[in-house]
Amino acid sequence: MPLTDHIRNKLSQVPHRPGVYLHKDRFGTVIYVGKARELRKRVSQYFHPSRRMGWDLKFNALVEAIHDFDWHVVKSEAEALLLEGKLIKDFRPRFNIDFRDDKRFLLLKVNLNDPIPRFTLTRIRKDDGSVYFGPFAHSGSVRRALTMMRRKFKLRGCRPLTPTESDYRHCLFGNLKNCTAPCVGNVSRDQYLEQVRAGIGFLEGVTDELRQELQAEMKKAAAALEFEKAAQLRDAISDLDRATQKTEKFERVPYKLPVAINPEADLRELGRVLGLAEPPARIEGFDISNISGTFMVASMVSFWHGRPDRAGYRRFRMKTVTEQNDFACMAETIRRRYSRLQREVKSGEVEPEAGALSGVEGGGGDSPELEAPWVPAVPVGPRLPDLILIDGGRGQLNAACAELARLGLGTIPVLGLAKEYEEIHLPERSEPLRLGLDSAAVKLLQRVRDEAHRFANTYNAQLRLKRISESLLDEFPGIGEARKQALLKRFGSVQRLRMATAEQIGEVSGFGERLAGELKAFLEARRG
Repeated sequence: MPLTDHIRNKLSQVPHRPGVYLHKDRFGTVIYVGKARELRKRVSQYFHPSRRMGWDLKFNALVEAIHDFDWHVVKSEAEALLLEGKLIKDFRPRFNIDFRDDKRFLLLKVNLNDPIPRFTLTRIRKDDGSVYFGPFAHSGSVRRALTMMRRKFKLRGCRPLTPTESDYRHCLFGNLKNCTAPCVGNVSRDQYLEQVRAGIGFLEGVTDELRQELQAEMKKAAAALEFEKAAQLRDAISDLDRATQKTEKFERVPYKLPVAINPEADLRELGRVLGLAEPPARIEGFDISNISGTFMVASMVSFWHGRPDRAGYRRFRMKTVTEQNDFACMAETIRRRYSRLQREVKSGEVEPEAGALSGVEGGGGDSPELEAPWVPAVPVGPRLPDLILIDGGRGQLNAACAELARLGLGTIPVLGLAKEYEEIHLPERSEPLRLGLDSAAVKLLQRVRDEAHRFANTYNAQLRLKRISESLLDEFPGIGEARKQALLKRFGSVQRLRMATAEQIGEVSGFGERLAGELKAFLEARRG
């Protein structure tokens, strides 16, 4: 794009500091997120005409689409990497490739309440009483620093929650004297906790003594012409610095959900294209999300006068659909949403919402904040939409229309938006509408569709993360957190629990003969 006065003035304000920049198109949508060691130098490179001949087609397309940009200053390159990954996951810009999955940066954790605490790597932060460190931008460095810390402070690296003497006989850490072996009484628990606290101090940055030791050894090795050893020590110091570097945690990004330049004009154009009596004030959009038939969920987003109304968002977990079938999922979602809304309209009161994890509709509180000009207040009480948008083609649209007809709501305008060519499918037309990507009506429908897609994927990811964090014991009916902890304390792991007899399980507090037998049968059925 040409270097406008707006871009030129903004470039002059960009600092010479590390940070993250966000490019936006003319509709305010974030289309690319990048990081830089020096923001001004990196961002200005996008607007150098002399570089255009060396750009590839994708980069040219990105630059042509840039209408505006923002930036966030951070303290270091590591923080820039962490924030870049967080922003890409939040906005999923179309010109970014990396960080678009739901993989997270590594964390280190230790729980001082464990019988024999150990430091472990994880990617999910839980409310489990553990002390967490990170996230860490460089996974290799933190893994090597963890190994260094275990050797320095003689900490255990074995897996069992409570190691036994039989474990110690095969323990490599104990045999190499890298662990003081509290599991066999070589040191008391209080003495071992002091070692763990020293490790915590190490991760909190109290590393001057160790750094001096490594630097002295490195200089000694270099003087003796042992350059390979000196290089290893140099890398160890680098790992130490990276693992103990203070970084800010970017839990929630202070950024706004982009809106159109003129939503009211887009609404008028949409109403004209669809032949509606007036522009649709309330639009409700639906999307289905599932991965190979697992965690089949749906989302509904609500737009009021062309702007997201997050209080009206709902999410659904399928109750009647048992296999991958987007048409059936859409039919169930429409049936549940509008049968409920009909009851609310008739009674004049909003029914209390149940939690989304139970399979019923839930609110959309995790939507980004909205910053927009004045807009008419959302009506108090339930209200049928003026337009329903279905993410999909003719099949999803027909499934939705059939359910609306059964509910007596066939007069509500409804359309399907197919992704490949942004075709608009209408119930009364055999051929789809193709208005072109520059159409204001299409841009508005895309914003509704993309927000529904984001909301559905967020819910699906939440369910998958919850599933990852659950153990096999969580699937056994009738077992609570107290009983599960009692089992793990007694046997150390699910693998050891599998090898126990029903009589041994029955000796655990909270278990009788019948429940122990049922648990044993449950574990046998899920062996392998």
